[in-house]
Amino acid sequence: MSQPRQQQTPPGVTGEMAPRPDHGEESYRGSGRLAGKAAVITGGDSGIGRAVAIAYAREGADLLISYLDEHEDAQETRRWVREAGRTCVLVPGDVADPAHCRAIVARAVEEFGRIDVLVNNAAFQMTRESVEDIPDEEWDRTLAVNISAFFHLTKAAVAHMRPGASIIGSTSVNSDAPPPQLLPYDVTKAGVANMVGSLAQMLAAKGIRANSVAPGPIWTPLIPSTMPPEQVETFGSEVPLGRAGQPAELAAVYVMLASDEAGYVSGARIAVTGGQPIL
Repeated sequence: MSQPRQQQTPPGVTGEMAPRPDHGEESYRGSGRLAGKAAVITGGDSGIGRAVAIAYAREGADLLISYLDEHEDAQETRRWVREAGRTCVLVPGDVADPAHCRAIVARAVEEFGRIDVLVNNAAFQMTRESVEDIPDEEWDRTLAVNISAFFHLTKAAVAHMRPGASIIGSTSVNSDAPPPQLLPYDVTKAGVANMVGSLAQMLAAKGIRANSVAPGPIWTPLIPSTMPPEQVETFGSEVPLGRAGQPAELAAVYVMLASDEAGYVSGARIAVTGGQPIL
């Protein structure tokens, strides 16, 4: 399976993608697994973040969605959350700024009084063929968005998390099998996996769990906005299942890790990779 050749400017928008991604809008059915919980999802306007937001709302959670500036996508995500009968607070801004990370947490606490689930999902990448082609500012931005923001958000959120709370990081199959064209991204995704391992141990005494999800190739706006058209066309064909995954196909994993049913799951990294193993 393949996608048509296409190109967008970063960070990309859902409406210009062909085919349109499936976020579970018509398929996800909730059963109250997150009833009464308050969750923060970064990068929640589109892609995996939107799929998680729809699933969390249908499972009974109220949400704060952090996003950069994709206002149309964010409004659509909020519409789906509200249709599920849940609150959805939208907070635009750049998580590369530590002060904005703290502001996200402060707004969530203002709205909900606490944070039960923190999903660190926002990410940036760019395809480069050689290390010399990577601009210094692109390296710095990739680390700031993908790994430093996770640190600043977690540091601010922990004081407002109770026993049973859950921290979830979006890592990647690239943390184990790094394609050379995504060097800065690869580094940050390995860092997310490592940070989660440390947090699981550090926060255990507080009753806070930390886990990560390692997606394989998933069809999100990040792909046509950061890869050349010829790579977009074949994106996902290299995995055993032979296709890119849909955001909806990850949602249930994020729900499980956020739920009380996963009370003994901490320090885990769950692969959703279309058959490509991770270590």
